Amino acid sequence: MEIEVSVVMPCLNEEETLGTCIQKALNTLKELGIQGEVVVADNGSTDASVAIAECLGARVVHQSLRGYGAAYLAGIAAAEGEYIIIGDSDDTYDFTDLARFIAPLRNGYDFVIGSRLKGKILPGAMPKLHRYIGNPVLTGILNLLFRAGVSDAHCGMRAFTREAYQQMELQTIGMEFASEMVINATKAHLKIAEVPITYYPRKGESKLNSFRDGWRHLRFMLMLSPTYLFLIPGLLLFLLGLVGTVALLPGPLQIGGRAYDIHVMVLACLLCLLGYQILLLGLSAQTLSRHRGFSKSGSLIQFVHRHFTLERGLILGLVPFVAGFLIDGWIAYSWVKSGFGALQEIRPALFSLLLIVLGTQTVFSAFFLSMLGIPTEKRPIRMDSKSP
Repeated sequence: MEIEVSVVMPCLNEEETLGTCIQKALNTLKELGIQGEVVVADNGSTDASVAIAECLGARVVHQSLRGYGAAYLAGIAAAEGEYIIIGDSDDTYDFTDLARFIAPLRNGYDFVIGSRLKGKILPGAMPKLHRYIGNPVLTGILNLLFRAGVSDAHCGMRAFTREAYQQMELQTIGMEFASEMVINATKAHLKIAEVPITYYPRKGESKLNSFRDGWRHLRFMLMLSPTYLFLIPGLLLFLLGLVGTVALLPGPLQIGGRAYDIHVMVLACLLCLLGYQILLLGLSAQTLSRHRGFSKSGSLIQFVHRHFTLERGLILGLVPFVAGFLIDGWIAYSWVKSGFGALQEIRPALFSLLLIVLGTQTVFSAFFLSMLGIPTEKRPIRMDSKSP
């Protein structure tokens, strides 16, 4: 008989609670009349966890590579069910509540995630730092960057179809596996359901490091979102610097009774250069992400990818470069004409320097972006009919 539901649990020295989790899952499957299995992904336990799992009838899969995600990758790969439910083996999730996760899958949903924040968190189950700061902030960032629309992106109890798992193409081996699953489910346009659950205090020692694992989630999300990491900050800095430079080019600027002069112009030039450099890095990162299938760009970036060519990039870079060079030439001519006297053309010299650097950056970035595959030209390969 084919297995309908596989319950997968990661395990690293959970002898105190593993048996309870397995029994709850197996008994619930039996009560629901579902042909199912429990797969324990052991991550190198040195206690009696493996013996307990085998004694209770669970199938044990050994994963020598340490990591939350690594354990799940091995366990899910070994699962045989059409539907897969995952949850920690520390008894913080209630495996008698499987029906709540199975029903949406049977009704056409691809991915079901529990929500502790919409459900009930028992006293002592979650530190206040995680409940009121860590989880809401990280979930909010994930929703902002990827529009996932979930309330508890790091809830460990989830369910999905086998087909949905294949579409998610998960790869990470650490705690960021939880974020990757939600992100990739969203990118794959899977039909997602959220169910409130009860979260229980764990028994035994927690393996979660709040700041290290929180940073891993944040780092992973930012690396998958070049638009928010590079493009938006870079564009804002570039425009702020450019406006400041142009505004101060004619002379000092009076705002609110205060005079803003050459020192502010120098700062504006630096902001403009910094922003432009970040912007170019963002275009490169976005291009690399697109070619690797990690991100789908917005309309502006898609426009750049469609219309940008090396030749257009070179022209775009040469225009400000030549303009800056001509301004410098005019300054040099004026200096020579004055008999090499005092040189006071600081503002146009700064502006010309800005144009030359921006042009140079654009030229070399055009080559680099083209090397990354912009544009990607697909040409048919001609085969010589006389070739063997």
